[in-house]
Amino acid sequence: MTLKRMDNVGIVVESLDAAISFFAELGLKLEGRATIEGEWAGRVTGLRNQRVEIAMLVTPDGHGRLELSRFLTPPVVADHRNAPVNALGYLRVMFTVDDIDETLVRLRSRGAQLVGEVVQYQEAYRLCYIRGPEGLLIGLAEELRPSDPA
Repeated sequence: MTLKRMDNVGIVVESLDAAISFFAELGLKLEGRATIEGEWAGRVTGLRNQRVEIAMLVTPDGHGRLELSRFLTPPVVADHRNAPVNALGYLRVMFTVDDIDETLVRLRSRGAQLVGEVVQYQEAYRLCYIRGPEGLLIGLAEELRPSDPA
């Protein structure tokens, strides 16, 4: 059996509204929002009696999805939001943008902070890491040469 696709990346947040607003400013579109609960949900995650608000956002090309979750029950048990990029198991999401400088200006107005600096990798990319809502680590990449159509 062959892998068909990656459906989404999931991130647990405290404020679903703030996270939705931030990622919408980045360019993702809210696809849907719901509360997930019930015995079936707990069987999937291994958390009994869970109640979770989720929001699904989609990238402009329609291929990538980001699932934001806010746990109502059970309470959150760990917080990795401010871990450095070399922490084991730490999640980082990378997005390609048209203009990294313009994107940084827009996201700074939503509280984003540059982690290091914007750097250029050869003649291919400009890259940076930012801390987004709740300290989430997000990578931004700007392609410097057009993508190969092949």
